[in-house]
Amino acid sequence: MREQGGNPYPYRFDRTHTLAEVRSSWGELEPGIETEDAVAVAGRIMLKRDSGKLIFATIRDRTDDVQLFISKAVVGDDAFASAKALDLGDWVGVSGTVMTTRKGELSVKPDQIELLSKAIRPMPDKWHGLSDVDTRFRQRYADLIVNDAARRNFEIRHETVASFRRTLAAHGFIEVETPVLHPEVGGAHARPFTTHHNALDMDLYLRIAVELYLKRLIVGGMERVYEIARTFRNEGLSTRHNPEFTMMELYQAFGDWNDVMDMSEELITTAARDALGTTVIDIRGEAVDLADPWPRKRMIDYASEGTGVELHPSMPLADARRVAADHDVFVEDRWGTGKIIEELFEKTSESAIVRPTFVTGHPVEISPLARVDRSDPFLTERFEIFVDGRELGNGYSELNDPVEQRLRFEEEQAAKEAGDAEAGSLDEDYIRALEYGMPPTGGLGIGIDRLAMLLAGVDSIKEVILFPTLRPEPT
Repeated sequence: MREQGGNPYPYRFDRTHTLAEVRSSWGELEPGIETEDAVAVAGRIMLKRDSGKLIFATIRDRTDDVQLFISKAVVGDDAFASAKALDLGDWVGVSGTVMTTRKGELSVKPDQIELLSKAIRPMPDKWHGLSDVDTRFRQRYADLIVNDAARRNFEIRHETVASFRRTLAAHGFIEVETPVLHPEVGGAHARPFTTHHNALDMDLYLRIAVELYLKRLIVGGMERVYEIARTFRNEGLSTRHNPEFTMMELYQAFGDWNDVMDMSEELITTAARDALGTTVIDIRGEAVDLADPWPRKRMIDYASEGTGVELHPSMPLADARRVAADHDVFVEDRWGTGKIIEELFEKTSESAIVRPTFVTGHPVEISPLARVDRSDPFLTERFEIFVDGRELGNGYSELNDPVEQRLRFEEEQAAKEAGDAEAGSLDEDYIRALEYGMPPTGGLGIGIDRLAMLLAGVDSIKEVILFPTLRPEPT
């Protein structure tokens, strides 16, 4: 093309309509109608068929597909020859008029066709799609070209995030941004990524949570804040885990865990309605209406039913260890009874939870940032949202007593020094913030990726992350 004076990669094209706008405006035309309505549209060639002095091609933009009805008599010999030379995958800009074929197919009849970008690599087979999973995730650009389901997944994800923002704005929440590089590890139990700042000559950690910074803002009087945050945990890969993922965390002053449980239901139910047009989704072949009230049940009750033994964090550690041994649950030496109960819950009960459920009443040992339950000093006012056997969210009545928080941090620090790579450290600045006074506060975190999985009906987190973390490509 260059040798012949052509430009396979021009700078721009001025379109007047998206393809969805063409369908919206002219979709009701009767068969065999030719209008004088002029449009300029652009898209990638997905199908192409030559028929003598006519070429039928289907182009796609982000919004829809539309057929091109290319007539040699209209565009002329040279332009028609150029159109015949176009390949599947090429991007074209087209100026012409709207029409329908005798069979009723909405089309654009071009008088001008401009190549916008030449595809020099063949597209994956349109009819068989891109079926190799590793290639789909590694070459997401090719996946999006040919797989309608992939595009739908990310449209659902987009609508979910947009819905969250609208709902939170309606409730008076302010969206904020907090640091990605943290001097201390905190806000969750997770192994961090470590990096080094050369100018300051100090090690820093990619954030594993945004909790402690958002609660500093509650101390500062911002009252209702949230962040949709890219978060990083240096842990394993699975169908539910990616080293970088997206969390929505919010904090509401003057509220407690009951308020944020109510907010959880509203956020997720509204997101389903906005993204899918319905609150009914399919989970394991069961039609589940997210708008139905979500049950609440304590973790210790699940674990007790699952093991057939009455369990409570106050029970002797030796007894808890025996129950764990009876159910083939591994126990580390440093674990207390509360941690063992959590492991028993995960082993016996977690996978059986299908409908959205608030699992409440976590032991103090595994909840260093949550307030003690008002009716049981061995439990906390903490909940996790479980659905389809996986955790979707986590919330607390937030601990705001600086003395108690220091004791919890010191226990975390001791565990870290004893070899627990997921334990947090003592954050003196956060303690100082609490000493200025944090009002009663409810906090909530929801995993955006897992929620997108639920609403899209997919089983792997890689289906809803555009560029998931993968091993290097084999050479």
